[in-house]
Amino acid sequence: MTAQLTNWAGNIAFDPARLHRPVSIEQVQEIVAGAERVRVLGSGHSFNTIADTAADLISVAGLAPDIRIDAERGTVSVAGGVRYGELVTRLDDAGYALHNLGSLPHISIAGAVATGTHGSGVGLGNLATAVAGLELVTADGSLLVLSRADAAFAGAVVSLGALGVVVRVTLDIIPRYRIAQTVFENLPRDRLDAHWDEIATSAYSVSLFTDWAGDTINQVWLKRMTDGGAAPAELFGAKPADGPRHPIATESPVSCTEQGGVPGPWHTRLPHFKLEFTPSSGQELQTEFFVARHDAVAAFAAVERIRHLVTPVLLISEIRTIAADDLWLSPHYRRDSVALHFTWKPDTRAVLPVVAALETALAEFAPRPHWGKVFHNAPAYERGDDFLALAARLDPGGTFRNAFVDRHLPTG
Repeated sequence: MTAQLTNWAGNIAFDPARLHRPVSIEQVQEIVAGAERVRVLGSGHSFNTIADTAADLISVAGLAPDIRIDAERGTVSVAGGVRYGELVTRLDDAGYALHNLGSLPHISIAGAVATGTHGSGVGLGNLATAVAGLELVTADGSLLVLSRADAAFAGAVVSLGALGVVVRVTLDIIPRYRIAQTVFENLPRDRLDAHWDEIATSAYSVSLFTDWAGDTINQVWLKRMTDGGAAPAELFGAKPADGPRHPIATESPVSCTEQGGVPGPWHTRLPHFKLEFTPSSGQELQTEFFVARHDAVAAFAAVERIRHLVTPVLLISEIRTIAADDLWLSPHYRRDSVALHFTWKPDTRAVLPVVAALETALAEFAPRPHWGKVFHNAPAYERGDDFLALAARLDPGGTFRNAFVDRHLPTG
């Protein structure tokens, strides 16, 4: 009996009419040209039905990695199924790096880009902002090559898989660098409000973890450039941890990247978790909402007002920052953002009403959800109509639409 195909968390089961595992771009083109409806599956790290279909499902994991570094142009080109963890060592060995990474190196580059996935850092855009070019197979099976010089580029990068099958991504690269990661514990809650901007800008990348239950922020993870001086002896009342920590107190830190202020290559510090381990808790659901960074303190208070609903189903919550960008469907479109991330216990029935309550509590801040996580409603995007026009031109028959796209990007 064939094992059921699911996403990473196991909360979404895929049951397509046909599952394709092409090993070449030509095979992708042939499949798409002969299909009525198509969706694409990357590494399966989404928590909703964004990749679901009852028709043809294409996994791009079998495409040859084919990593090409172009030192003259300052770019690297990779196949659509390549994961960040597979790319970063090749880059570092060649003397290069990416500007940022997400908390998990396990995710596919094309999938992360298509959903606006991000790391943290007030001056750092999401992972999609590193994209310099795309190659995608469109509805008629033809190959479309886009660069930043093309008018459609800003609409095609964060595309939710609704424009075609991304078979190749070109990313900007920079000289490699080193990062030291230090974890601080028990930041007094009132200090966060009083010193939010100072805390958020205190390192190259900053993440705060909280269970929203008490009067302290459980942990603050500072990832600082090693040429930026030593980590502070304390952080507004928070003290350095006396050993390695996992964001979820009950989990072993063995899966986490090295802490304690020990310098190391960028790709071994920017993610929270090591590639060779199951990230986070493994058994979980995730939700994430983005609000303007200047609304952060008020948004924290809004979450705390419904903490009695949040904490019973919460494993841990993370607060991060992302710089604004100009990508049409990016959750950070023209808005410096703060991310309110929630890692839930794996109980969909219990979690969904809490997610609805969060959407209501944050409504005054015009929250935008992470496209790949659990949410109910997405707002209308300023360039949403432009995206629909682009989709109508590239995919007039709606080959790449599914129920998720129909709900959140309706055509009429």
